[in-house]
Amino acid sequence: MNRVTQFGETVEGYNIPVLNERELRAAAGILFLMMYTSIMFVVFQNNYLVLKYAIAIFLSDFVIRVFVNPRFSPTLIVGRMIVQNQVPEYVGAPQKKFAWMIGVTMSATMFILIGILNFDNLITTLLCHTCLIFLFFEAAFGICIGCKIYSRVYKEKAQYCPGEVCEIHERHEIQKTSGWQKLIVAVFLVYMIMMVFLVVQWL
Repeated sequence: MNRVTQFGETVEGYNIPVLNERELRAAAGILFLMMYTSIMFVVFQNNYLVLKYAIAIFLSDFVIRVFVNPRFSPTLIVGRMIVQNQVPEYVGAPQKKFAWMIGVTMSATMFILIGILNFDNLITTLLCHTCLIFLFFEAAFGICIGCKIYSRVYKEKAQYCPGEVCEIHERHEIQKTSGWQKLIVAVFLVYMIMMVFLVVQWL
């Protein structure tokens, strides 16, 4: 396959093309910061110009990933430079391509509705926040929601998932959550809600 147009890298020991998950998470973090910041301009200043630029950049980057080659994606290149000293963690390219196709679809829709037609409604709000959720889960937790959809659509298990989440295995003791730990989280959530009410009353 032509290296210029191939999707994913050929790595010895892997029977399908793969990508470096560490680079992908770094790029997702960059895009999340960009999209979140642009949305804040809308929320606090009613300024849609920054959001329109951000959506155009988002769409362009994903089009390059899917239809040209991930090696030429600007955010993935920056991500590679940031994590270049970390040991690669390989993930199957097919499920990532499917997930990025979802990203192309959502960003293209946002580009038309917000960038061209200047719409601001429930649909555009849901699309923007869905993109944020996808990017945040990828960057913060290493969870690719689009990859999980891939497994359901194609009725086959994705190969080479980050942290071996596609494999069925028993959790180590350090991965288990006790009842006391869950209670602590529940109490902390109640505490945060109470703090919101107290702050509102003080204001």
